[in-house]
Amino acid sequence: MFPALQLPKANLRLSQKEGQYFVWCDVRKKQLKLTPEEWVRQHAMHFLIHQKGISIGRISAEHLLKINKQNRRCDILVIDQQGKAVLIVECKAPEITIDEKTFLQTSNYVRETGAQFFWMTNGLQHVVMDCMNGTFIEELPEM
Repeated sequence: MFPALQLPKANLRLSQKEGQYFVWCDVRKKQLKLTPEEWVRQHAMHFLIHQKGISIGRISAEHLLKINKQNRRCDILVIDQQGKAVLIVECKAPEITIDEKTFLQTSNYVRETGAQFFWMTNGLQHVVMDCMNGTFIEELPEM
């Protein structure tokens, strides 16, 4: 179905109807068509919740941002206890390479939100940056 990722195995609720797969999203509280990008997004959210201990209430998926008077959606936004953006996650399908274009897209979201960290992932390749220091880091810190 979808490839194994370089993320902990997620306990996703999958269903199938007329040959199409769907996944229940705990964050958005609805059934979604399971695309390769959604496969990565669901695994990333599962990682944030179950490995990093971030409560579902602090996570927003497909979060709407206004950039240069245009509507954009970042894949995942994590806020801190005071409601301030702390992490932007940009998810790509596993076959999409994390590259400069992805970096520029994510940096626009960071600039708009003021998030301290960003994480770009296609589920196989991960890039994490501390935006306050302008340094790439090995893994996400506790939030």
